[in-house]
Amino acid sequence: MKTEWFKEYSECLLRDMEFKVYGHAGTPILVFPAQDGRFFDFENFGMVDTVAHLIEEGRIQLFCCDSIDQESWSAKDGDNQHRTYMMEQWFYYIVNELVPRIFEINSYGNDGNYADGIFTTGCSMGATHAANFMFRRPDIFKGTIALSGYYDSDLFFGDYHDDILYRNSPIQYIHGMSYEHPYVDMYRHCRIVLCCGQGAWEDDMIRSTTRMKELLEYKDVPAWIDFWGYDVNHDWDWWQVQFPYFVERVI
Repeated sequence: MKTEWFKEYSECLLRDMEFKVYGHAGTPILVFPAQDGRFFDFENFGMVDTVAHLIEEGRIQLFCCDSIDQESWSAKDGDNQHRTYMMEQWFYYIVNELVPRIFEINSYGNDGNYADGIFTTGCSMGATHAANFMFRRPDIFKGTIALSGYYDSDLFFGDYHDDILYRNSPIQYIHGMSYEHPYVDMYRHCRIVLCCGQGAWEDDMIRSTTRMKELLEYKDVPAWIDFWGYDVNHDWDWWQVQFPYFVERVI
C-alpha cells in the first residue's frame, strides 16, 4: 500500500498541519480523527487495515487529517468566543487549504482527472466533523459515513450560542433550513450514512442520530440511518466492523 505523510503550513491556523494519505488512486475519503485525536489514529486503531484491499486495488484513497479539538470543542474551560473562532479557522483550513491538496494528490493516480467530490468519514467526534463538513459544503463533499457521532453543540458548550457555533451544529442549521433551500436539494444527491450502536456509551449518539433522522426525513433527504444492536458499544472494535461494511456498500 502506498502511504505518504505531509506537513504543510496553514495560513488559516498559523502553524504546520499534518496529514497522511493511504493509497494511490480511487475515490478520495477525508478521515477526521476522534475527539482530540491525531492524523495517525485511524491507522493505529486498525481502521486502515479493514479496507486495505480496497486501497490496494485503487478503489479508495484515504486522507487522514489532524484536528484542533483541544482548542475548540474540548476546551470547556476556555473562552467560548475564542473556542468557536478556532473552530471556524479549522473549518477554513480544511475547506480552503486541505481540500485543494486532496483533489491535487488524488488526481495523480487518476490520470490527472480531478474527482467530482470527496467523501467524509470518522468515528465519535470524527463522525461529528465528517457529517458537519458534508452538510455545510455539499458542493465539495458528496457523501459521509459517520459512525457514532453527536450532531449538536450542547454537550460541549451547554447553553452558549453564537453564529459560528450554529454553523457547526448540523441539528441546528438543518432544522433552520427551509424545504426549498438549495443545499437541501444537494443533500438529496449525497450518499449519507449515520450509524451508531445501542450498547455502552451510545445513549447520547442514539438521541442525536434519531433527531438527524427526523430532520432529514422531514426534508425528504434520503439517508441510511442505521442503529446496530444493544451489544454494539462506542468503541474501536465495532467501528472496525462498521467502516468496511459501509464503505463496500456506499463507496
